[in-house]
Amino acid sequence: MSIKLVVFDIAGTTVKDDHEVSKAFRAAMQKFGYEVKLEKIDPLMGYEKTLAIRKMLAEHEANQSVITDELVIAIHKEFVHQMINFYRFEPRIEPLPNVEETFTKLHEQGVKVGINTGFSRDIADTIINRLQWREKGLIDYIVGSDEVELGRPHPFMIQKMMQEAGIADAVEVVKVGDTEVDVREGQNAGCKYSIGVTTGAFTRAELETYHPTHIIDDIAQVVDIINQ
Repeated sequence: MSIKLVVFDIAGTTVKDDHEVSKAFRAAMQKFGYEVKLEKIDPLMGYEKTLAIRKMLAEHEANQSVITDELVIAIHKEFVHQMINFYRFEPRIEPLPNVEETFTKLHEQGVKVGINTGFSRDIADTIINRLQWREKGLIDYIVGSDEVELGRPHPFMIQKMMQEAGIADAVEVVKVGDTEVDVREGQNAGCKYSIGVTTGAFTRAELETYHPTHIIDDIAQVVDIINQ
């Protein structure tokens, strides 16, 4: 059965990220009095961001009764504000090497291209608009983590995209991402391939722990994998 859809993550997978997401997360936590090191934040990249905030608060707040929905929402609002400003105005926003060429090659083979993310949809749209991927005809679908019941590692974002694409069998779908939860999302959705890429938050050794079907260093290798 041929592949009909490849679902890619954003930051660290298709868009260059020099720990900028983690830095924004850290700054949002700092505004509310929590000092969190980047090395503690990086492993949470890929998670739906309010869940990531709860995980960090659970580790850094001694009084667990303080961790209310209101606090989480306030920190997330600050994170969204910082991310949208960054992706709107930072001059160095750019695709990672071979990303746009890979999207084009997939389309040439009749394969749809989807983008999903641990970001809320407003951040995702800011990035896609900045890169003009819709205008260039490079992507077909986009789903943010706030558009489904639960984000990664749950399969709901992929399943929503499959429904939009009219795909009933996840064996016709590939997931590509740079984090633990990207890999597990693909596995939980039943994708034929759940591919880890080393251009983002996790090293090859770290990705190996989660048993992706493949680990690649260059996004262009996705085309070779689906044609094998």
